[in-house]
Formats: sequence, C-alpha cells, structure tokens
Amino acid sequence: VFGSRLAGMSEAELTAYRRETVGFVFQMFNLVPTLTALENVRLVAQLVGNDQLSAGVLERVGLGERKNQLPAQLSGGEQQRVAIARALVKQPLLMLADEPTGALDQETGRDVLSLLWEETRSREMTMLMVTHNTAFERIGDLVIRLRSGQVVEVAPGEAVHPQQVE
Repeated sequence: VFGSRLAGMSEAELTAYRRETVGFVFQMFNLVPTLTALENVRLVAQLVGNDQLSAGVLERVGLGERKNQLPAQLSGGEQQRVAIARALVKQPLLMLADEPTGALDQETGRDVLSLLWEETRSREMTMLMVTHNTAFERIGDLVIRLRSGQVVEVAPGEAVHPQQVE
C-alpha cells in the first residue's frame, strides 16, 4: 500500500503505519463524549505531531464556531464532521470510511460525502468507502460490489460530485 509491504510488518510497525498513513471515519462517529470538538481533533493530531492544524481543520469542515461544544451538543452531521476533521488532521494518504452516512439523513449524508469528496480530490488522497446506499456509488472512481463477502462486479465509477447524486 503506497509502496509499503504490510505483510510481515510487526504489530508496532502496523500501528505506526495506521497512525501515520490512514485516516478512519466510522459510521457511529466514535467521538470521546467528555472532550470538545477541538479536543477530539487534537487527541489525534497530537499523536502525529500536527496539533497546530486542529483548529484549521475544524474551520475547513465548517465547525470553527462549534469547536468548544461537546459531542452531545452537536447534531449528527456535526459530529460526523468532527470525526472527518479528526481523520483529516493526520493528513492521511488513505481514508477508510465505513458507512460514513449511515447514521445521517440523506441531505446531511450528501453534505458529509461532499466534504469527503472535495478533500480527497484537493489533497490527492485515496478514499475507500463502504456503503449500502447504491445512490452514492456514482461518486466513486471505481465501484466494487460485494455479495456474501464475494466480489461480484468491478466497474468504473462516474466520479460525480455527491451533490449531483439523486
């Protein structure tokens, strides 16, 4: 992956690789409930030495004004944007997104995917997204369909902006 052979790496090497190269966005946000939005982002930023970027990343995801709010004081879409900011502050080469819109309404989900789509393109970052929402498959450059754990189709995507998806 990106020139690194992961097979054969020790647990410590794999941990360092994930910390430095991979950003994660989970369906259920996984925010620390007792930390503010900014503190949630800083927690990850400090692990990779990018703490000075925390406030700026929150601004980029549209939450600069909400940085001192606890997760319970934020909407679902705002919580997901904090989770995205937390992943982006690492400046990863690879973003793994597991059902990033699963807990959101369709409009908020489209906004979250727009943010991810724009970030991946502006940063030349690769994103691997798992979704059951077939409407959103159009945003990918490549679509891989699975059924019962087996690849059943690999096809080029349309790479359209999420706001163009109906």
